[in-house]
Amino acid sequence: MIEHVKYDVVIAGVGVSGLYTALNLPRDKQILMICKEDMKSCDSMLAQGGICVLRDEKDYDSFYEDTMRAGHYENRKESVDIMIRSSRDIINDLQELGVRFDKNEDGSLKYTKEGAHSKPRICFHEDITGKEITETLQCHVKTLPNITIMEYTTMTDILVENGKCCGIVAKKTPFIPVQTVQQNESQQTDVYETVKKAADESFAEENNDNLLYIFAKDTVLATGGVGGLYEHSTNFRSLTGDGLVVAKKHGVELEHLDYVQIHPTSLYRETSGRSFLISESARGEGAVLLNTKGERFVDELLPRDVVSEAIQKEMKREGSHHVWLSFRNVPTETIREHFPHIYKTCLEAGYDITQEPIPVVPAQHYFMGGIHVDRDSETTMEHLYAVGETSCNGVHGKNRLASNSLLESLVFAKRAAVKIAQTGKE
Repeated sequence: MIEHVKYDVVIAGVGVSGLYTALNLPRDKQILMICKEDMKSCDSMLAQGGICVLRDEKDYDSFYEDTMRAGHYENRKESVDIMIRSSRDIINDLQELGVRFDKNEDGSLKYTKEGAHSKPRICFHEDITGKEITETLQCHVKTLPNITIMEYTTMTDILVENGKCCGIVAKKTPFIPVQTVQQNESQQTDVYETVKKAADESFAEENNDNLLYIFAKDTVLATGGVGGLYEHSTNFRSLTGDGLVVAKKHGVELEHLDYVQIHPTSLYRETSGRSFLISESARGEGAVLLNTKGERFVDELLPRDVVSEAIQKEMKREGSHHVWLSFRNVPTETIREHFPHIYKTCLEAGYDITQEPIPVVPAQHYFMGGIHVDRDSETTMEHLYAVGETSCNGVHGKNRLASNSLLESLVFAKRAAVKIAQTGKE
């Protein structure tokens, strides 16, 4: 059976970018949000380290330079400037919504430091910042009567009339993981062809049962990245680049599909499945990388791509499957207070990070390319927006600076919402 429904705005994805878009839209708009699995299985839940913020005007130049340098100066300068200057308002808003950032005794925000940052400027909640922010936003969204949420609903196409987007087509079935691909050591891969193949398998329809035509004045793609296609990835398996496939099909511009970030440190396990991330903030607090001889071989606070490459070379030189991450320089109190989730997970895997190093290996982590959007998250098709990891507004350049992802997603999600509201008035 084919069902037809109509809303003012439809949002594909319930991560922080989709949620924050919905929360910033006018309350008189009827909004539908869909997600492939349940709401708890969105990738924003997995962000550990934190979210960057401009501490003061004196911090602007270094924040800007850190972001540009990490991105190999291929960043879109306008987008970087917008993100940095919007950061304090975002953090203030999150606190008003109830996000529990860690604070000092005097009530001021605590800041931590991660790789490629010249100074501490990262707000955090323990080592589960993404979960804290996402759950807070989800709670607020669920209270709004103008927002409907459909779980286990997969977008398979967009609806187009006269060259303008007018909604999406979705399938109301549980997500079936597609076959993964081998991780490309050089980070360069023909992402679109891989994504398309996976999508063809995932979207294959034997019949039209549970097919849903969702008509909307404005459509927002917040479908996440491509990590589900990789053998080793810190992402959920449901992230298979769905937004890229439908965008390409309809001639919507894509950008930098080969910009795939490998995170230096995920917990090495012999079993398959999603890789558990060991936050970069652990190295920011003093954890060090060691080879099999117990020797440091790289500056742990260099940009992620540089550290990942150094680990790969060391593994190849030694003929090993992993290197080691030691917390010997991190006070036990800091481990238990700042990294309780990492401590618990490693303990369950048989490693006490307060007493011994843990095996780590690089894994696919983030997608800097995606659907090309402008400063207001508009794609090259009218009434079609893209936010979060599925979009490419140029903030990250060729390599994302640690803890800029949550910030970028929220900043440009809000700009999408503002633009949709303005266009509606016009």
